[in-house]
Amino acid sequence: MNARSRRAFTLIELLVVISILGLLLSIILPSLSGARKQGKRLVCMSHLRELSHGWHMYADENKDVCLPGRYGNEPGGKTNPLNWYEIGNGLKYRPRWVATMGRQVGIFAFDKPSITDDRQDYDSVVYQCPTASQWIDERNHAFGYNHHFLGNARKTAGQFHNFPVIRSRIVNVSGMVMGTDCLGTAAGKPLDQRKPYHNNGTDFAEAGNHGWTLDPPRLTAVSDRGSGDVGSPRTSVDPRHEGKANAIFCDGHAEARTPQQFGYRILPSGAYVDLEPVEDPPTNRWFTPTGRNDDPPAIPGT
Repeated sequence: MNARSRRAFTLIELLVVISILGLLLSIILPSLSGARKQGKRLVCMSHLRELSHGWHMYADENKDVCLPGRYGNEPGGKTNPLNWYEIGNGLKYRPRWVATMGRQVGIFAFDKPSITDDRQDYDSVVYQCPTASQWIDERNHAFGYNHHFLGNARKTAGQFHNFPVIRSRIVNVSGMVMGTDCLGTAAGKPLDQRKPYHNNGTDFAEAGNHGWTLDPPRLTAVSDRGSGDVGSPRTSVDPRHEGKANAIFCDGHAEARTPQQFGYRILPSGAYVDLEPVEDPPTNRWFTPTGRNDDPPAIPGT
């Protein structure tokens, strides 16, 4: 074929090809983005499931007592050896629930656990949610525990709020939430007042603040909430996976649900309902040992 018989693309033909490629990319890219988000959700769910096996193992080794969200604070704080607990590769000052479960399954939370630091970052990737990969402070963590009903070892007037809890007394094993993706105390704030996550933060409005605790959907005027401090807002699930939150249940199965499917209700401001009267009230049926809409345990003396 000689040079004269060769035919180059015209400008119009090039523009058509470019337009077709652009159209194909516009179709493919959202699908790739959706697949990436779904992949992160599945990895997060896998991490929760891996750690959750330690929940039953702990009860097996501790006379059927469910692990507390965090061990109670004995007098003397960090100087009292009664506040130091073995987590598999060393002693740790009052570890949170996930570190205790991790010990049981051999997935250690910290490379060097500390008896003087209660704001360590989790070192193992299994303690991360890929969608909130920076939320690794043990206090401001990505995963929250249903401690109101499974083991709240906070003390008021020398009495535990709800501890010990006996596993064999849980009737609603397959329907009771153990832990979920958690938004922290920012859940009690309107959307326009929330702030970005801060690893070592203490601001109630920051996403993930005190995220290791998960309040049930329906609270009362005498129930514990949030950080346990005076004035603390409530915590809740975090629908960080395309409008849904991952949850692990006490029988070991995992699901992704919307906040409403867990029983939460959200005000027009974006804040999660606490004591505000609403037409469709929140329900605790997915958080209680009975499967009923029971009140969370009251703070002793209230």
